[in-house]
Amino acid sequence: MWWLRMNINEKFGKIIRQLRESKGISQEKFANMINMDRSYYATIEAGKHNITLSKIDDIAKGLDISIYEITKMMEQL
Repeated sequence: MWWLRMNINEKFGKIIRQLRESKGISQEKFANMINMDRSYYATIEAGKHNITLSKIDDIAKGLDISIYEITKMMEQL
């Protein structure tokens, strides 16, 4: 059903949450690592926030993965 599909923000949030959790890092610790407010970061993981490309880059660098790799993972959802 088309209305049940995740939007791009939700896909991005799901992937970065999985990647962060696979590294065993809490939201708070990760947000601090990338100089971002934890509550703001939580809204990104929840897929409720449109973020800039520079923030996406900060997150990708913090996860030690390329933006390209994240987008490839998003295509699988």
